Amino acid sequence: MNKTQQKGITIRKLAAKDLPQVAIIWETITKKKDTPKRVFLKKQIVKEGNISLVAIADKRVVGYVISEVMTNSFGLDQGGWLKNIGVLPQYMGKGVGQALAHKLFEAYRQKGITEIFTTSQWDWGDLLSFFKSLGFDRSNFINLYKRID
Repeated sequence: MNKTQQKGITIRKLAAKDLPQVAIIWETITKKKDTPKRVFLKKQIVKEGNISLVAIADKRVVGYVISEVMTNSFGLDQGGWLKNIGVLPQYMGKGVGQALAHKLFEAYRQKGITEIFTTSQWDWGDLLSFFKSLGFDRSNFINLYKRID
């Protein structure tokens, strides 16, 4: 996957050197300091099927998408799973998320994968609107939950 430049944004594969900046973006959005998230990011980089990207603008990481190819999931032989996406608040609305998503879709197309899945909480209106703008819609799957005490 080569670098892609558009609208002053460079999209490239997520690298280990990006982890501190990606973690800061996640912590800025969620307002939580999260060490387990940093461990998750480290594991994601080396995971087979990883298609994770960062957006660079103004010489720093301003957005990221964590994604992977899932096999034998969702009733499909192969499908994409968009696990997490984040953009620094001051760069939201400037095409960073769109650029990341379109580069991700291109990577999946090159692998012959035509279906991508993600989840969102029902009350995250901005994120749901973003996904809708990318063409995501409800799927035939129901998200089930059980808490084990």
